[in-house]
Amino acid sequence: MARRRISIDGTRFPFEPGQTIFQVAEEHQIRIPSLCYLKGATPTGACRICVVEVNGYGELMASCSTPAEDAMVVLTESPKVVASRKETLELLLDSGNHNCAIGSTGEKDWTTFQMRAAASDGAADLCPAWGDCRLQDLAYHYQVEGGKYPRTETRYPMETVNPLIVRDFSRCILCGRCVQACNEIQVNRAISFGYRGSAAKVVAGTDVPLKDSQCVFCGECIQVCPTGALVEKKARFIWRPWKSHKIRTTCPYCGVGCQQWLHVQDDRIVKVTGVEEGAPNQGRLCVKGRFGYDFIYSDERLKTPLIREGDDFREASWDEALDLVADKFKQIISESGPDALAGVSCARSINEDSYQMQKLFRGVFKTNNIDHCART
Repeated sequence: MARRRISIDGTRFPFEPGQTIFQVAEEHQIRIPSLCYLKGATPTGACRICVVEVNGYGELMASCSTPAEDAMVVLTESPKVVASRKETLELLLDSGNHNCAIGSTGEKDWTTFQMRAAASDGAADLCPAWGDCRLQDLAYHYQVEGGKYPRTETRYPMETVNPLIVRDFSRCILCGRCVQACNEIQVNRAISFGYRGSAAKVVAGTDVPLKDSQCVFCGECIQVCPTGALVEKKARFIWRPWKSHKIRTTCPYCGVGCQQWLHVQDDRIVKVTGVEEGAPNQGRLCVKGRFGYDFIYSDERLKTPLIREGDDFREASWDEALDLVADKFKQIISESGPDALAGVSCARSINEDSYQMQKLFRGVFKTNNIDHCART
């Protein structure tokens, strides 16, 4: 049986039944831009950026929601397609506070401008997602600027009443990626679309702050947001992609093994994101994995072992502290037998640590008194 084939920009490609035009193009490294498409979620065709020209159709089709058909002929960058995308971008840029193409407003010192903008929250001067925004990328790619249409004033104030996520409704383009990430990817069902027409917004629960909703602060909405509408509070106006480098690592907070990108700037972790192509999490993280990094630099962290002497503690070397612990274990075993010892391993530590813990008790101490805290 002959395989189904679709022509995209003059080249024929095979495809499987059920695939969309967007998926076939993506599979064969043909770039079709999008602001609303989210891998693993139901395609909506909401942003109209991924439109393509299909032979035999009178209007442009949203490639993310249009099924591929045998012998279909598709153009992804025809003059008609480009004109449509540019007009859509112009409308989006004027739909709120999207100062995407803003530079330093004549300032010679970018850092001075950035610090001043951050001090006053910078809403009118500097976007916190500047340099990490898909809308900005597309505006640059298609050489589009705002100002063609009257700017839409924002009905809703910025939400900053939780410690982790800033919601800036003036930068929301209602693409729906955060809603899909919350409902279909993480399945937390904390946010949805609310109201209608020009009053439409993404609401948490019955339109309450995130901290008062079912939100578990996994931060998946931040990772998928294509603009500056959702930003990590701790990294806001601090992290910039061109000033940092990424280090891939495994999350240490449990045994799942989620893959992370550590965004390091001036030798400090300033942001954490999930590795979207990495197993097993495919970009997803929990609240600890995404936000639990700044304690590393706390002045309250112990950096030297302490040994109790009476009611006080004194600093000691690692060798002295470990020798003391080992001698106490040996004394207990000698006087009362190995079953006088018991160990509790953290069920939320990495698998390797729990394995070594049980091996220490069973293989070295010769007792099976080893448990974990999952039942607490």
